[in-house]
Amino acid sequence: MRPKTIKNLSPLGFNWPVSDPFLFCVHHDDRYPKGNGKMGPDAPLTGRNIGQDFTPRDGWRMYHGTTIPGFPAHPHRGFETVTVVLKGFVDHSDSHGQAGRYGEGDVQWMTAGAGLQHSEMFPLLNDDSENHLELFQIWLNLPASKKFSKPHFKMLWSEDITKAGITGKDGTAGSIRLIAGSYNGLHAPDPAPDSWAADPENGVDIWLVTLDGVESEVNVSVGDNFFCSVFNYGESELTVNDERIPSGFSGEIAVPSDLRILNNGGKGKFLFLKGRRINEPVYQYGPFVMNSEEQIRDTYYDFQRTQFGGWPWESYDHVHDKNLGRFARHSDGREEIK
Repeated sequence: MRPKTIKNLSPLGFNWPVSDPFLFCVHHDDRYPKGNGKMGPDAPLTGRNIGQDFTPRDGWRMYHGTTIPGFPAHPHRGFETVTVVLKGFVDHSDSHGQAGRYGEGDVQWMTAGAGLQHSEMFPLLNDDSENHLELFQIWLNLPASKKFSKPHFKMLWSEDITKAGITGKDGTAGSIRLIAGSYNGLHAPDPAPDSWAADPENGVDIWLVTLDGVESEVNVSVGDNFFCSVFNYGESELTVNDERIPSGFSGEIAVPSDLRILNNGGKGKFLFLKGRRINEPVYQYGPFVMNSEEQIRDTYYDFQRTQFGGWPWESYDHVHDKNLGRFARHSDGREEIK
């Protein structure tokens, strides 16, 4: 009897199930109302658990924001965040004075490494229409040799992200946006330099796949000692080697396999994550991810003592000028304007 390809078939909630080398994956999908002119929602906040608002009341959440949605200043050490913004915008500010506004298909790849603070706020720039925000944030672990890498962030602008075409049986098209990895000889932009994904031998793939046609398909091989999962957040059912992943479910690949991921009709969309396992101890204390309890304690004391560089901005929920477009400002003085 042939072993099953899929294990851990799971309904998709707010946090999506991942494993080594990935630490965390979340899908934010908030239909914010029009803005109030100050980049907050033009709607009452009464009845919300301000500062801890994770309930999608009226289709949106304030998260840790008090006047503007998002995540005010908080620290990280020992891993990376990959933030893929499909709709809306994110304002980045950090303890090294770096800043940016990105969205509408852009990706920020941030190596926390030795430690930094950053804020991720969701400015509501439209005052006359809805502000729809949709993003994925994926946490990718760093091996012990890279835990204390210099903090770094890199922008993968929407215009520069590689797209691989897919054609279905009925001639309709789909595409793969290659955030990391490669497909059919096409390669994603380079990740951050100290990333686990920077070594092609680690086989890290982060793909956003759209399958528009009946029986449009994606083919990929998964080796031994790899984590791999398909997150089906589209409208149609997917078939992976004759096993089904319903809409709104994820399926982890159970065994090394040559995969044939097939769309069963309608609008197919899935997130594909794959990577060689780091196979090191993982000790996590909130936003800190290290290899031992002692390292976690040291990290906590380091943060208390240094604040990972402090906070150079006027508020912990800092947002940029409303009239600014997409940009990135790096610690070496380099600026990118889009």
